[in-house]
Amino acid sequence: MSAESVIGGRPAATGEIIHPLWVRITHWINAIAILAMIGSGWQIYNASPLFDFSFSKHITLGGWLGGALLWHFAAMWVLVINGIVYVTLGLITGRFRRKLLPITPGQLFADIKAAFTFKLSHDDLSRYNAVQKLLYTGVILCGIVIVLSGLAIWKPVQLQELTFLFGGYDAARYVHFFAMAAIVGFLLVHVALALMVPKSLRAMVAGK
Repeated sequence: MSAESVIGGRPAATGEIIHPLWVRITHWINAIAILAMIGSGWQIYNASPLFDFSFSKHITLGGWLGGALLWHFAAMWVLVINGIVYVTLGLITGRFRRKLLPITPGQLFADIKAAFTFKLSHDDLSRYNAVQKLLYTGVILCGIVIVLSGLAIWKPVQLQELTFLFGGYDAARYVHFFAMAAIVGFLLVHVALALMVPKSLRAMVAGK
């Protein structure tokens, strides 16, 4: 039984596994794939910007458009396959239900208030607070949106129905960009919290 299991409304004994092996493996594969996709995506963006700015070459991947596309597609397949494994196991094992549900407005408001006053507790890593539940649920949904919008951009003729759902090729590019921005924002918060609460990082490495 893992530490995320609940007996009588209380978390299981401290010292047991918080993150199963499959969670840790898929987490770090996702992290590498997402960083590769973001870096290469910024290089692709620079070839045809949507806005009046471009990303510094020092934070892009691929060196030029062709190289960036190779990196982007390679990382995409890793992300898609790994993401399918993660979501499937999360549903089958009931982890998503236990960790991400429910999210109530009252609890969310209270935890946001606690976060802004630096009173949000991180003592029990086996249970997510409402802010974490919302962020993790949101990034999963953003991941789905960014993959689908990316496919709509990649194959606008072959997948014209999907491209149409996003409002056309140009609109799909904007959706893809803002989904990327949301994921980058999540990563910044995620890394900052991991540095503020080092034991959460240790748990994602060792499981305990």
